[in-house]
Amino acid sequence: MDKAVIDVIIPAFNEEQPIGLVLREIPWEAVREVVVCNNASTDRTAEVAKAGGATVLYEARKGYGNACLKGIEYLVQKPASEKPDIVVFMDADYSDFPDELPSLVNPIIEESYDLAIGSRTLGRRQRGALLPQQLFGNWLATTLIRLFYNYHFTDLGPFRAIRFDKLLALKMKDRNYGWTVEMQVKAAKKKYRCIEVPVRYRKRVGLSKVSGTVRGTILAGYKILWTIIKLLYRA
Repeated sequence: MDKAVIDVIIPAFNEEQPIGLVLREIPWEAVREVVVCNNASTDRTAEVAKAGGATVLYEARKGYGNACLKGIEYLVQKPASEKPDIVVFMDADYSDFPDELPSLVNPIIEESYDLAIGSRTLGRRQRGALLPQQLFGNWLATTLIRLFYNYHFTDLGPFRAIRFDKLLALKMKDRNYGWTVEMQVKAAKKKYRCIEVPVRYRKRVGLSKVSGTVRGTILAGYKILWTIIKLLYRA
């Protein structure tokens, strides 16, 4: 994979302000295409993303997973010779550091890993970037994954890279809050070679639609725990 083809998928819901910052800091020399999945935004997210050089897709159904699935569908429809080797997922809220993309994909390219998770808990993060409920939820979810699936993760971080063929083999289905944990649990069940890469993390631009509200926090926590448990009993 010396000349790995890398595409980026960014789900975005009303991220007009930060999406331009994210695109500006992506190391474009390392990637072929950046796909912003505009998830029923009511602001200028799509216009700003296009101006920043991204391919913009439209997904009318709200939900983080829906947006990611839209991006995957777009890549699947490419001719066989144009499909990527690696797909990188990152958030549109400028909490990740896009310039760390090369360090995230290197274990896949150089050491034959299947999935690389950007761990915010192992890396350096700005004070207050991860709220107490996020830290507790991460701890609980990763502890359950270790107990049930014997895989050690420290984070469910959204900044991640995966081999495209391995991603398709997971047959991802979750349409909202359970997307990241579904990927990690299914990767564990399939015995993928997984690695965590310490990444930096900062406070997002604007209010989080999930951890920034009580309702979002409760729904996300429930969905994450339910996903971990239900996949125990599925082939």
